[in-house]
Order: sequence, then structure tokens, then C-alpha cells
Amino acid sequence: MKPARVQAAETPGDGLAAPLVIAAVIVAALYFGREILIPIAIAVLLSFVIGPLVALLRKLRLGRIPSVGVAVLLLLTVVAGLGGLIGMQVADLSTGLPRYQRTIAQKAENLKAGPLGDLAGYLRSINHTIQQAGAPEQKPEEKPAEKPPSGKPAPPPSVQNPDKPVLVEVRDRDPSPVELAEKVLSPVLSPLATLGIVFVVLIFILVQREDLRDRMIRLVGSSDLHRTTVAMDDAARRLSRFFLVQLALNAGFGLVIGTGLWLIGVPNPILWGIFSALMRFVPYIGAFLSALLPLALAAAVDPGWNMVLATAALFIVLEPLVGQFIEPLLYGHSTGLSPFAVLVSALFWTWLWGPVGLLLSTPLTVCLVVLGRHVDKLEFLDVLFGDRPALTPVENFYQRMLADDPDEAQELAEVILAQCSLSSYYDEVALKGLQLAATDARRGVLTESQLERIRVGIAQLIEDLADRDDAAPEAKSSLAGRLLSGRQDEDVPCEAAPAVPDAPAPDQLPEAWRRDGAVLCVAGRGPLDEAASMMLAQLLHKHGFGTRVVPFEAVSRAEIGSLDASAARMVCISYLEISGTPAHLRYLVQRVRRRAPEAQVLVGLWPADDAVLSDPGARTSLGADHYAVSLREGVEACLEAVRDVPAAAPAPARGADDAVEPVPERADA
Repeated sequence: MKPARVQAAETPGDGLAAPLVIAAVIVAALYFGREILIPIAIAVLLSFVIGPLVALLRKLRLGRIPSVGVAVLLLLTVVAGLGGLIGMQVADLSTGLPRYQRTIAQKAENLKAGPLGDLAGYLRSINHTIQQAGAPEQKPEEKPAEKPPSGKPAPPPSVQNPDKPVLVEVRDRDPSPVELAEKVLSPVLSPLATLGIVFVVLIFILVQREDLRDRMIRLVGSSDLHRTTVAMDDAARRLSRFFLVQLALNAGFGLVIGTGLWLIGVPNPILWGIFSALMRFVPYIGAFLSALLPLALAAAVDPGWNMVLATAALFIVLEPLVGQFIEPLLYGHSTGLSPFAVLVSALFWTWLWGPVGLLLSTPLTVCLVVLGRHVDKLEFLDVLFGDRPALTPVENFYQRMLADDPDEAQELAEVILAQCSLSSYYDEVALKGLQLAATDARRGVLTESQLERIRVGIAQLIEDLADRDDAAPEAKSSLAGRLLSGRQDEDVPCEAAPAVPDAPAPDQLPEAWRRDGAVLCVAGRGPLDEAASMMLAQLLHKHGFGTRVVPFEAVSRAEIGSLDASAARMVCISYLEISGTPAHLRYLVQRVRRRAPEAQVLVGLWPADDAVLSDPGARTSLGADHYAVSLREGVEACLEAVRDVPAAAPAPARGADDAVEPVPERADA
């Protein structure tokens, strides 16, 4: 009999070992394969830029291969033209270097002769005085000069110091033509080889674009081909739009910089315009780094300081204007990445691939984030690097209430309400957050003190939003929309429309419905159902209804006889969740009907997937007049009741002595 094997217990670090090993292998491959991966990465990014041009040419029935050829040839022409232009500008700049050096030297002399030089001399004198005060006094020793013996001539210098080194000049032989050609062409061959690889890979990507897409779908989402195909096509389209807009914006920035430097008089403005456009792809500091060389050249050209000040003013005014105003108008955010992710990605890609990695860091990370937003298996990339909140608005709402931070909860509510109506915010954020809390309370993970903090925080939030109307907010459209991932659609968790867009004015409601207590918002027996009743009461009050919130204790068998329901026209019962049998809800409806026989009864079961709503028999057994799964539907039901019985007379008031004897109920009611 073989001995039983004992399985080793798993430690907490076992689950992290495999991902860490995979990450280390990927980083090592990126580092050691950078000579091949850099051209491939550049080709992929260029494919997003000229992909729309290829699609346009194909729509003109030019054919796949001719369309790719024309687009690549056009791109090659632009790159060659820019390269030649940069070369000519650099050659022209080098001819004036001696003159620029003399100007800089003259400025340095002027500074030394001016107040700055006096200050430097004063500091040197202070330093010399301090050194003399700290050093001990030493008497110089006088040594008599040695004289050669009388009658003998002095020896030659070589004899006097035989150890003195002799200077020897070593000359290299003249290089051969092959060596000379290799020396001249070697700096050019490497960039040309990289450029050749880029264009070869670019051609293959554009020609086999659909095939590469299908292979990517097979890798990341073959189980749902339709959804994955739509996601990949949408991601490619959004990346193309983003890179095109960013390229156009940076090119415009470089054009304005070049024109401004030409007007100021800085030499080679075309070179600095191209340099500024390229450096602006570097996040945060690229535009300011591009200003250093033009500033140094302006200082070398102008004997005074007017050109330097004008150049500095050009960059200081233009960069904030583009970064803070034009970019938000074009695509909302500069990159769609969190600031920390931009910094980390710049450091990471620079460490891996050097200066080229710094230029490619933001576009490459944007590609990863967009893939993470469209592919479920890569969602962690969006969580790590994206600028969207890590928690959903519903989770944020619950977390802020749980942390006893109603001020931040109100701040988050104000942000959402800038694009959503109040009723939609209550339905899609607040109620769902309360459902999370109710679920935790049912599981027993919330203490009574935590529940009390949540109740108090919700009450404060509702009170703070009392002055806000349930109306659609003003639309804030951008020039081209947000390009990364449909941010205007995805980030907004609710609708902009109010509960009832064509609702009558509050003063048009019948007097009976505007009296205090015309609508009784009764809380269920859950710990947070009263908060839902408060939200419904506030929305109804904004539409002109006279409302009153009734806690669950006031409709219990022992207390319902003292409930004042004389003005009630509608009774709205709110439940965040129905656990088990709804018998207690049925008996609650019966008690309410006996107390307010003239009023209609609405049951609001805010979890829309509750089994009671899907079972016609269960709904019939409850005996309510209306059912709602959202606060918006509750408001609509009340307005519909007003239209049906606009002139209903109020029911006579009844005291506790007139209460109807309750029928026998089950023990769990």
C-alpha cells in the first residue's frame, strides 16, 4: 500500500509567484529585444495614424494594396522631407556657432563687470578672509640658493634633470577609403535600418489588418466573438482618432512656436518648431524642455536680453493655453491616464528603451489602457493606469457613507448631478448604494453603529439636496467629444432626464394632493428602508405633493391605530429588499388599507429583479394598486393617480377609537 501524499499548504505568496515571473519575463524581453521591438512599436502607432487614410482610399475603390502603397509613400515623403529639413537647419545652425560663442563670452564679461561680478568678488573676498582666519600662521623658511662650484660651467638642462619626460608625437596612418566610408556612414546606417524596419512592418500591419485583428480576438475573447469584435474595432477607431487629434494639435503647437520665433528673430525657427512639436509628446515636461535650446540660442544671438524675454514669454503663454484650454475642448483629457501612471510609464519606457521610449511612453500606455477598457481579460490595465475612478459611483457612495464622510459624498453627488437629474441620481447611485448596505446588514457584517452612521449620512445628503430641482442639467458639449473610450457615455451612471419631463407645475395639482400628508411615504421594516422613503418624499414634494415620511414602527400592529391618515390620497411603501416570503408586506398593505380606505397603495420594490415582481400570483396576493421598481416610476404613478381622480375629496379623519380591529395575522407579520 502506497503511503498517502501530504499536500503542502499554500502560502499567501504562492498566488503572486506566477504573475511576478510572467511580468519579469515580459520586462526582460522588452529590454533585450528593444532593437526589434522599438521599430515594431513605432509601426503599430503609425498604423493607427494612417489607418483612416487607407480606409478612405479603399472607399474610393483603389484596392487594398494600392491604398496601402499610396498611404505609406505619402508618409515616407513626409518623413524624408522633415529629415532633410532638419538636416539643413542643423547645418545652417552650425555655421553660426563661433559668433554665438563670442556673444555668450561678451555677455559673461558684461555680467562680471556689472553688479553680478561685484557680488561674486565680494563673496570670494569673504571666503578668502574666512580661510585666512582659520589657518595657523606659518613663517616662510628661506633657503640659500645653491650655486655651482666656482670655475665649473653649469650643466645643460638635460644633465641637470635626467628624469624629465620627452614629448613624443604619435600620428595615425591615413584611413583607407573603406574605413573613411564606414566612419561617415555608420551614424546614418542605424537610423536608416530602423526606418526600413518600421516601414516594412507598417506595410504588413496595414495589409493584414483584419487578419491580425482576428488573431487578437482569438487570443483575448473567442468565447464572445460579436462583443469582442465590436470592442476591438471600437478601440482601434478611437485610438486612431486620438492619435490624429494629438498629432494635429502638437503640429499646430510647433507651427505657432516656429512662427513666433521667426517674428522674434531667433535663428532656425523651423528647427525649433519641429523640435517643439516632437517634444510635446513627452508628458508634462516636454514643452518646457523644448524651450531650453531656443532660449539659449536667443541669449547667444542678441547682445541684450529682449529676445530671451520674448522667447520665454512665447512658451509661457502658449503651453498653458494649449494644455489647459484647447486640449479639454478637443478631447477632454490630455491622455486619459492618471498623472501617476503618466509619470511611471515615462520612467519605465525610458529605462527600457532610452529617449525613444520617452517619446513613445504616453502613446504606448494609452494603447494598453484602451485595450483594458474594451477587453475583459486586460481590465487590470485600465484599473492600474486609467484616470477613471477605481470604484464605481455606487461603490463610492456606499464607501463614503460607511466611512462617515457625508461631505465627500455630497461632493461626488454634485459632480454626478452636473450631468444627471436628481431622480436619476437617486435611482442609479443612491438606491443601489443603499442596497449594498442592506445586503451587508443582512449578512451581519455591519454593526448597529455603522448602520446609524449610514442613516445619518443619508439624511444629511438628502437635506443638502433639498434645494435642487429634479430637472435636466445644462448640456456641456465639447468640440469633438471625448475620444478615448466614450467617456461622456461611460462615466455618467445615470440619465439627464427628470422623472417626468412633462409633469404639470406644482401649483396645478389639486388642493387635496398638496396638503401635508396627502402622500404617506411608509418605510419597510429594513434598517435602511426609511432612507428610500425620504428620497421618494423629496422627489414628490418637488412636484407639488404634500408628503410625510412614516417610519415602519408607526404602521406596526400596535401603533397603526394612532396613525393620522386623514389627508392621505396615496400610500407609498418602500422596500430595499424582500427577504423570504412577502407575507409581512401583504399584511402591511392590509393594515394600511383599513386605516386609509380612500387612499391608493403603491409598493416600491427598489431591487428590480425581486422575485415578487416576476410572479403574477405574488403580486396579486399583495393587493396593492401600483408597483414601482424605481423612484421615477413612483413619481409617475402618483402623477397618474392625480390625473385619474383629480377631484377626490379627502377622507374623514379618524381617531384611535375608530380603528378597525386587525384581522389575525401570522406571527412573522
